[in-house]
Amino acid sequence: MAYLSNNRSRVGFDWLLVSLYFLLCIWGWISIYAAVYNEESTSIFSLNEEYGKQGFFILGGLVIIFFTMITNYRIWTNFAPLWYALSILLLLLVLIIGKKVGGARSWFGLGGFSLQPSEVGKFATALMLAFYAGLPRKTMKNWRDRAVGFLILGTPGVLIALQPDMGSTLVYLSLVFVVYRAGMPGYYIGIVLGCVVLAIGGLILPLSTSLIILAGLAIMTFFLLPKHIKYILYNLFFTSVSSAILYGVGFIMERILAPHQQIRIKVLLGLEDDPSGAGYNTLQSLIAIGSGGWTGKGFLNGTQTKLDFVPAQSTDYIFCTVGEEWGFMGTFLLMVAFALLIGRIIWLAERQKDNFSRYYGYGVASIFFTHWVINIGMTIGLFPTVGIPLPFFSYGGSSLWGFTILLFVFIKLDGERQNRLS
Repeated sequence: MAYLSNNRSRVGFDWLLVSLYFLLCIWGWISIYAAVYNEESTSIFSLNEEYGKQGFFILGGLVIIFFTMITNYRIWTNFAPLWYALSILLLLLVLIIGKKVGGARSWFGLGGFSLQPSEVGKFATALMLAFYAGLPRKTMKNWRDRAVGFLILGTPGVLIALQPDMGSTLVYLSLVFVVYRAGMPGYYIGIVLGCVVLAIGGLILPLSTSLIILAGLAIMTFFLLPKHIKYILYNLFFTSVSSAILYGVGFIMERILAPHQQIRIKVLLGLEDDPSGAGYNTLQSLIAIGSGGWTGKGFLNGTQTKLDFVPAQSTDYIFCTVGEEWGFMGTFLLMVAFALLIGRIIWLAERQKDNFSRYYGYGVASIFFTHWVINIGMTIGLFPTVGIPLPFFSYGGSSLWGFTILLFVFIKLDGERQNRLS
């Protein structure tokens, strides 16, 4: 009973976050119903259909919320290393005994349902990173602490990349913003963004052309900077690293990525045109969203949706259902809802009295933001299809339950902040 909440404690709820949670869950449920609507089974509670199962998952989410709220917050703060270790164990096991779905060994089969450990692992990794960064005398301003922080978020990221599930890997890497908030210099983020730009350039241009341009920039830098040994070494270092990135991107593209992943990236960058293959999903998604106009075609009136033109429309491409049936106004309201959710989490994180809650809040915000941006970016052609769900909206029990516990543990920590020591 030690880890049940003390009824005499002052516990509050941020009702804006709670309201946004239920708004997104119910709206997502209705959108899943529209995406896979079956005239022969019109009941939204039918467990033979995805929308019926999603209703069951929402009820399961309510159970998670209940137990999260009645347990003592210390079960999350004190035992973060245990939850993290369990998540790593699950990620190792799924590589051995997991079942393949869509070419990735990412799921445990549980009768008629499946469990994706990477979804639960996001929560555990956010906990562990907050636990480590919040320890006394820990600061991400020195190399050792930053290295441990990167190891915490990188270990599950590597295991998930081995499945392979590159979408979820990107989500784990987004937790670098927690390391930044904990003290890592901001120029590291700039270096990462520079590497991304360099990698994209390496994919668009031939390797020889890229290296010639890089050599020209290195020579120009040599003449512009003072002829001091420090600047010469910096120039050599960044030129060598940039050359390695250019070569490595080409190697990964040709030797590691599967053919369908290569085509998706080439279509996105405009290097190939494949409207009937890799570009089909995005093309049909854009047609569906564009056909909705300002106010949409109305609930269950989406022709692209009804005729099943867009694959995975209840999961990865659920946003195009909103665009077709609710139009620009519906998609705008959905974007506002997610912006409010993430903005509110960051605002609450900044008012926490302890570092654990603050850093955990940033972890939650980073995960939601990455899912939101990449998922919607996929549907409008800004990102290649990497298969990550829209939080609380896409069909799936693992993702819904993972997002639910991720959010409500933070709501619990925020509600208990009056009882915690500064």
